[in-house]
Amino acid sequence: MIASLEGRIAARSQTALIVNIGGIGLRVLCPQTVLATARVGEPILLFTHLIVREDDLSLVGFASEDELALFQNLIGVVGVGPKTALALLSAMAPDAIRLAIGQEQPEVLARVPGIGKKTAQKIVLELRDKVGAVEVSEGLAALTEADTAVIDALTSLGYSIVEAQRAVQGLPRDVTDVEDRLRRALASFGT
Repeated sequence: MIASLEGRIAARSQTALIVNIGGIGLRVLCPQTVLATARVGEPILLFTHLIVREDDLSLVGFASEDELALFQNLIGVVGVGPKTALALLSAMAPDAIRLAIGQEQPEVLARVPGIGKKTAQKIVLELRDKVGAVEVSEGLAALTEADTAVIDALTSLGYSIVEAQRAVQGLPRDVTDVEDRLRRALASFGT
């Protein structure tokens, strides 16, 4: 099995990188967080998981072993395949996923496109004892009902769930009114 690879980025698409290693270009599927920072011609180290199917061999690469471990836990859930796990890791930080699982908040996971309510519940049920506890820091506070409402409003306005969550995380905790939180979140996009 290929556990990691190091090379130069030869090309980048919307879902994958081509990493050149000794004259061989390997196509590696990656979460959006990796793709967003990848630049053609730069060196890269990816921690990988090899997916073997009857008609396909696919490499999935991550920037950290932590993301890789979470991906492997996610694909261990019945009904969650590599595409769904990648979508989740593209939309949310690993600690945010762990926090949602640990606090048994499947509705947070269900906001990610491609993750339905039942799948989110299954992920929480099967992984709550496996992913470990997440300490809530300032940048990763538990979502309140107001935060949930603001994220829903922002995503309905066309912002991605990642953008909405970042905007909500940047809001002061002393502002609790939904309208004020939404107004401040929208203002943060203008700066």
